[in-house]
Amino acid sequence: MKLPFTKMHGCGNDYIYFNCFAHEVKNPEALAIRLSDHHFGVGGDGIILICPSDVADARMRMFNADGSEGRMCGNGIRCVGKYLYDNNMVDGKTEITIETLSGIKTLILHSENGKAKTVRVDMGPAALEPAEIPVYLDGDRVVDAPLVIDEKVYHITCVSMGNPHCVVFVKEDVDSLDLARLGPKFEHNPLFPERVNTEFVNVLPDGTLKMRVWERGSGETWACGTGACAVGVTAVLSGLAAKGDDILVHLRGGDLTIRYTDQTVFMTGPATTVFEGTVEV
Repeated sequence: MKLPFTKMHGCGNDYIYFNCFAHEVKNPEALAIRLSDHHFGVGGDGIILICPSDVADARMRMFNADGSEGRMCGNGIRCVGKYLYDNNMVDGKTEITIETLSGIKTLILHSENGKAKTVRVDMGPAALEPAEIPVYLDGDRVVDAPLVIDEKVYHITCVSMGNPHCVVFVKEDVDSLDLARLGPKFEHNPLFPERVNTEFVNVLPDGTLKMRVWERGSGETWACGTGACAVGVTAVLSGLAAKGDDILVHLRGGDLTIRYTDQTVFMTGPATTVFEGTVEV
């Protein structure tokens, strides 16, 4: 059977999208592993299913390159919003809701020439309590806590944006880090019972932030929306920015703007369609 797909990316965080309003995708875990391979598949950070929902305009399910199901993907949900809008599945609405494993998210779509160009996502509140992340550390939050990796002390701040994040501000240029070696040592550290996504961050002279991310289940990706949100939250907790500020975060694949308020975290960024195709399943 041939199954249509659309390749999309948000800041280079690329997934293979399937319209499950029209087609059933069986065994998405195995399909994610097969199609994510850049040599023998389509290539991407995983697959995302756009499904009907009883409580929102659509439901999103995302599967990482290793087949594990993720709770939320900030870059992916922007592309879901674009797909629904561009394919006339939301009657032209520019404010829509998407059901995820991390709750219902509200999206504001900004269009040009009938196509969604950028999307602002209300990502919901950031969780800081260790049990909610989860991380095996005491206290009511983990901010600038020391963690020893390979005999070097890193200072970590832990945030959940519906998935667990460990944010590490470093003095050396993040582009010089050997993330393939360092990332798994954070991801699989016993402090994190569900593994963890890790963001390595520089503060630039103009006050903006530059980050690289190691995602659990996928390795280094060009961007991570929830990770950029966690970085913005950490910047406020560390006194580098104020609540309500627009915080510009530079990722390898592009820029995201994060705003952390008392109620929620907003993320704004682009969503891009790359190509369409079919796969044999």
